[in-house]
Amino acid sequence: MSFLSLEQMPLSEVAERTARLRLHLNTLNPAASGILVFSRLALYHLTGAWVSGVLWVPMDGEAVLLCRKGIERAQLDSPMSRIVEFKSYSQLPALLQDAGVPMGDEVAVEMSGLTWSMGELLRSKLSGVVLVPGDTALSWTRAVKTPWELAKLRLAGERHDKALNDTLPNMIRPGMTEREIALAVWDAFYSHGHQGMMRMQNAGEEIFLGHVAAGDSANYPTVFNGPLGLRGAHPVLPFLGYAGKVWQRGEPLALDCGFCLEGYHTDKTQVYWAEESVIPDEADRAQDFCLQIQEHLASRLVPGAVPAELYRDCIRIVLANGMGEGFMGLGRNKVGFLGHGIGLAIDEWPVIAPTFDRPLEENMVLALEPKIGIAGLGMVGVENTFVVTPEGGRCLTGERFGPTFPA
Repeated sequence: MSFLSLEQMPLSEVAERTARLRLHLNTLNPAASGILVFSRLALYHLTGAWVSGVLWVPMDGEAVLLCRKGIERAQLDSPMSRIVEFKSYSQLPALLQDAGVPMGDEVAVEMSGLTWSMGELLRSKLSGVVLVPGDTALSWTRAVKTPWELAKLRLAGERHDKALNDTLPNMIRPGMTEREIALAVWDAFYSHGHQGMMRMQNAGEEIFLGHVAAGDSANYPTVFNGPLGLRGAHPVLPFLGYAGKVWQRGEPLALDCGFCLEGYHTDKTQVYWAEESVIPDEADRAQDFCLQIQEHLASRLVPGAVPAELYRDCIRIVLANGMGEGFMGLGRNKVGFLGHGIGLAIDEWPVIAPTFDRPLEENMVLALEPKIGIAGLGMVGVENTFVVTPEGGRCLTGERFGPTFPA
């Protein structure tokens, strides 16, 4: 049988990303002889293949992709020339020695790419090798997008905007349940090419479509690391929308649903009302304020800007305008960030938060999401995806920031 890859990542992409990873390793793990990468997202980012295996990126020499299963798929999808099979971690030293790129005494490891038990197994199989965390180097490597990645993100953002602002308003109305609205969102998204799967990388975090929250569902207690609450489908699946909650005419409908195309995500929140006349003054003021914060923050997404300083600046504005109580969530739903990196995963670096002091770089991509919860009513606000440029953040998810009304 003869098969062709659906899309082989250009070799230049692999070379650029590997070179950037080595630069970060040289700064963060200067004694490491290279890095072992395990998670499938990181493997795809560095090789173009979605495989079960491990990638060895030496500080000097050609990287080697070792496949536990799926070597034929990896050979189709990855432009790499050094792809081999293995069965046990105990084989790694000999295989890499034979490839001419042996591991040294110290090796960086993607520790978040393995469970604790698998990490301990790896350690036992690499006796005498000092394993050090290499996750930070990987995260900063992914944070800056290449032109190839940005083209995918732009296309995802365009379709995301069309789905939420052109297609969906013709499919929803007050009187529908959150679940019915969620199914309509899926239909709208699928009609614009959404691939169905969305991914998060932080341990324990999951996502399914996103948040569909009518009225005070948006302030329902949530474990999700975001300001927008929701009842969800069930306690074991706190996503999608609740079949027992109906969107009422005088309530906001908050949709925080990501879009994924060819593996790359954009994030966008759109707030819907039955019509403009039903919007309470308090909600109208809060929505306008969130738009002002988004504009203020986006204009400062320039190379060299420090995320922690951007966060503190916005919080000063929030407090000065008396908007602190519901800003970024009510009560224990409140979160301590204003935006997050996004790409192959929803939750990437950098984060607009008080602990992120590393300056922004051109072509980083972030989702900005200023929102305000209003007790007894719901949540208003906005979220859009921006790329960092010397002129400020350029929006990838359209310029229609809401509110939006059914057709």
